[in-house]
Amino acid sequence: MKSINSHKILVYLLFTGVITVACMSPYFLPRVIKYILKSRRYNFSNYKQTTDAFTYLKKNGFILVERDGNDIKISLTAEGKNKARKYQIDNLKILKPKVWDKLFRVVIFDIPDGQRIKRNAFRRKLKELSFYSLQKSVWLHPFKCDKEINFLREFFGLNNKQIEILLVKSIENDIIVKKIKNVYKI
Repeated sequence: MKSINSHKILVYLLFTGVITVACMSPYFLPRVIKYILKSRRYNFSNYKQTTDAFTYLKKNGFILVERDGNDIKISLTAEGKNKARKYQIDNLKILKPKVWDKLFRVVIFDIPDGQRIKRNAFRRKLKELSFYSLQKSVWLHPFKCDKEINFLREFFGLNNKQIEILLVKSIENDIIVKKIKNVYKI
């Protein structure tokens, strides 16, 4: 990918869907760039980098720029949507709350052998997100993670029967509880 600006543009378009801008003004592109980047330090070098990023994204088929009368419509292509989702996955984090609610989140999954690649990628992502492995397909985390797991479920094209989240008040094995409290400093 060309630059960090390319990442920002793709993820922004993923969230907004389509940008339609009245392009009567010659300052169309600088205004769109400024709006997307929301940068207080907007200067010529940022403008140049961002126009280069737009050019790169358009040239490589990640975005589609179309004229609609006096408006210009900027949208993601299917390939652009996939790329933007990958950036979201790379930046996925589970935040530690100020006060722990003393509940454990148990993620259990049963992803068929025919989807081994998805299963292994999902397991790797759980490791990256600092889940604690109880068994190969049973993982534990002390903090709220519903949104993150739902995002992963959707990204991998899995359903609620393949990945489930349980909210657990206590765990029988005190050694595991002590390990988790030590690892997460709770």
